[in-house]
Amino acid sequence: MNSPKIPLAERMRPHSLDQFAGQKHLVGEKGILRRYLDSGMIPSMILWGPPGVGKTTLANIIASQLKLPFTALSAINAGVKDVREVIEKAKTRPGTILFIDEIHRFSKSQQDALLGAVEKGIVTLIGATTENPSFEVISALLSRSQVYVLQHLSKEELIDLVNKAIREDEWLKKKNIQVQEYDALLMLSGGDARKLLNLLDIVVEGANADALIITDAFVQEMAQQHIAMYDKSGEMHYDIISAFIKSMRGSDPNAALYWLARMIEGGEDPKFISRRMLILASEDIGNANPTALIMANTCFQSVQVIGYPESNIILSQTAVYLATSPKSNSSYMAIWEAQELVKQTGNLPVPLPLRNAPTKLMKELGYGKNYKYAHDYDQNFVPQEFMPEQLQSKKLFEPGNNARENEMRKNLRNWWGDKYGY
Repeated sequence: MNSPKIPLAERMRPHSLDQFAGQKHLVGEKGILRRYLDSGMIPSMILWGPPGVGKTTLANIIASQLKLPFTALSAINAGVKDVREVIEKAKTRPGTILFIDEIHRFSKSQQDALLGAVEKGIVTLIGATTENPSFEVISALLSRSQVYVLQHLSKEELIDLVNKAIREDEWLKKKNIQVQEYDALLMLSGGDARKLLNLLDIVVEGANADALIITDAFVQEMAQQHIAMYDKSGEMHYDIISAFIKSMRGSDPNAALYWLARMIEGGEDPKFISRRMLILASEDIGNANPTALIMANTCFQSVQVIGYPESNIILSQTAVYLATSPKSNSSYMAIWEAQELVKQTGNLPVPLPLRNAPTKLMKELGYGKNYKYAHDYDQNFVPQEFMPEQLQSKKLFEPGNNARENEMRKNLRNWWGDKYGY
């Protein structure tokens, strides 16, 4: 029997794919990971997803089901020496699965130390990361691994987890627990299943009663008594970065600096902070001030070579610049609308005048025929149709209301007249 002192999330950790919550695209009946397990072999892989969606659990289940040796390292406290020791042991333990939690925190030299063992099949790597592996995992290691994206659990899946814990946990099922309201549990856990179950544990323990009706108000009361300090690898991580981004988006440099200071004092990775600013510079400022993207990219590159404490100054300068820049999300909205249009309309044919015609046959078939080369015309513009026939005159980009994009709107109106409604 598990001790009640073991966190509920650990007591409820699933031990098979059938017990696993969510990620049906990977572990469902036709999921790629289930197919690999059924075949008895798996490739090296990177599991990329938000906290509390089952990356560590999935690695354990894979090793258990395949009955292979399993070694786990945390990138927070493991060094090159630890990696090499594991590799040496793996040489005498064929099929060893090496799980590295938070692999995005491994330095290039640590990742390089892994590369040879992965190439030779001495270990099968399973890396877990909350960060985009394209940024954080060296290309040589990434090319030898499959990347699988884990998604946030749905509201229904999270509620099912709560009810399952109350029904099946050997300690909770001894109590008469009824959940009257779920919203506070879901809101405070932010979609993190581990955080959700441990919050439920706190609420039940706080009540210290054999019978309990869980309401939103009671959950809030219990949670306020257990507020966590900022922890770069813990629960406040995403709440603080969210507040930081929203402060810059809302043009408040004072709030942006406060949240930035919270992260700096908590030891947050400056690359993580600067990468989020790089995204904001395009998503929320865009063409209202194109220099913002240049500033953010320079910041991202600079903090990688400078580090703390001097990075503080660069992060601060960039945060203030982004917060005080004019804002526009027009490009962001335009590409999402364009992608939705593609999903709805499928692969429409490219108009013949726009097609490449490298061969004589293609030219005879009309590829490139009647294409008008803009630079041959006055002011380097001539009206012609660039969209598929079914989408002619479809407007996707709407300039924002700021000086630069108002100039864009004026140019578009001069070029296209009433065609797109600019």
